[in-house]
Amino acid sequence: MDSSIDLSASFADSGIEHALASLDEDLVGLSPVKTKIKEIAALLLVDQARKKLSLSSTTPGLHMSFTGHPGTGKTTVARRISQVLHRLGYLSRGHIVTATRDDLVGQYVGHTAPKTREMIKRAKGGVLFIDEAYYLYKPGNERDFGAESIEILLQSMELKSIEFVVIFAGYREQMNDFYKCNPGLSSRVSHHIDFPDYSNDELMRIALLLLDQQNYFFSDEAHSSFEEYIERRRELPFFANARSIRNALDRARLRQANRLFSRMGELLTKEDLMTIESADVLASRVFKGEIERDVRLPQLEES
Repeated sequence: MDSSIDLSASFADSGIEHALASLDEDLVGLSPVKTKIKEIAALLLVDQARKKLSLSSTTPGLHMSFTGHPGTGKTTVARRISQVLHRLGYLSRGHIVTATRDDLVGQYVGHTAPKTREMIKRAKGGVLFIDEAYYLYKPGNERDFGAESIEILLQSMELKSIEFVVIFAGYREQMNDFYKCNPGLSSRVSHHIDFPDYSNDELMRIALLLLDQQNYFFSDEAHSSFEEYIERRRELPFFANARSIRNALDRARLRQANRLFSRMGELLTKEDLMTIESADVLASRVFKGEIERDVRLPQLEES
């Protein structure tokens, strides 16, 4: 009977190398988050190695908590985790189902249980990602059914026959209060991962990556103007990290399109169609200390 195992071979056979590499390729910054995900992957690989050598082993807890401000990549990281767990054999499908309070909690007696169980059923074999999870619990409101949904989730999280992983997500402070009010819930969450805000330099790198994906680029002047935009925007309310950057680029593209449309009758070069000019950035109301309404374009994915 073999008494040794090659972890490098196990790593290669698992197919998780691509999923882990994509964390670095697709996400700017987030060094502590990436480190934590790689540590979880290492733990699971070692757990499998112990099983192969007939050593005592218990399946590591996989339910998680993601805390941080909007736009810090929580959903994207959840997708990568689901892929890793699928390739290691801990999840059969590796998909992700996103839910909020409205998807889980009913408005009358007997409505919550079927709603919650339906979401768990949809997430079977993958990840149930519950955003703004603290809204499930409303202390002092006897007519609220959030506690019933939490109880059903807790029961399902303990059952090995229901193969899924729950990730609770939300603002750090509210999530801390959420777990304090639900000690049973906190004990079932094995991994607490905090997502830091992006720095100005990281937000600029994100902007350049997003533009490159869409075959756009900043002129030198626009590059400087957008650096100033980032500095001003993060001082205003409702700043959402990468999400705010995506929205700003959507608006810059709209202004660029309007600017080019005004040149109707002229021949436009490929460079004209690709270049975001300083004027496309400086027209933002942010430079007047105002917040612009979000623009949603389907070409850019949520992160």
